Amino acid sequence: MTTALITGATAGIGAAFARRLAADGHDVVLVARDLKRLREQATELHDRHGVEAEVLAADLSSEDGIAAVEARLSDPRRPVDLLVNNAGFGNKGRFLDVSMADELRMLTVHCEAVLRLTSAAAAAMKGRGRGGVVNVASVAAFVPRGTYGASKAWVVQFTQGAARDLAGSGVRLMALCPGFVRTEFHERAGMGTDNIPGWMWLDADKLVAAALSDLARGKTLSIPDPRYKALMGVVKLAPRALLGGVSSKAGRKYGPQ
Repeated sequence: MTTALITGATAGIGAAFARRLAADGHDVVLVARDLKRLREQATELHDRHGVEAEVLAADLSSEDGIAAVEARLSDPRRPVDLLVNNAGFGNKGRFLDVSMADELRMLTVHCEAVLRLTSAAAAAMKGRGRGGVVNVASVAAFVPRGTYGASKAWVVQFTQGAARDLAGSGVRLMALCPGFVRTEFHERAGMGTDNIPGWMWLDADKLVAAALSDLARGKTLSIPDPRYKALMGVVKLAPRALLGGVSSKAGRKYGPQ
């Protein structure tokens, strides 16, 4: 029996990872801020799949929260075989409209927490000669679009660089870059979604299945849908200046309302 730790586990992509991994027979450690929701989710997964479901309430924008998850990942008595760094959020507003405190909180969750939790997990996994880390980024990583896109670009570059450094160690690292997924993400940020075309939405459970398949194949970057793969192919060919203008217009059209 192996164990997976998922941050941001109570909703959206994180919840989909928890469902799929529990269904596949993995014990799970569920990390989020809301203890009540964590306990409800853990009970459901245990009763449905017969796995052990541990809960860890932690705010990954705080030092105490990050340290608590680091300690769990480093515990040699209870090894974690797969880490899914999924916790994240969006801020409503353009640059300078968002408070500096909120911008820094985003960087703490998206960058500092990912760095520290990946490091804690990978060090323990390397000692055992096996393990995996999935860092959830976004297709926003590939376009110039404010602090959110910049933080996700950091996740991609960090993950792929660390994956190269750990090649041959038995530890696999992969950055997952989804597009629009129907989760609580937009609602929590106060972002409207009515103007997003239907074809751009992805199913969280299908996304997770594709991501786990890519991880098993040793990929370090997963864009788990042909539609977004095609879009990112166009992005790579577009001039940077033009891309910045298009990204800004798209952000106003499909982003915060």
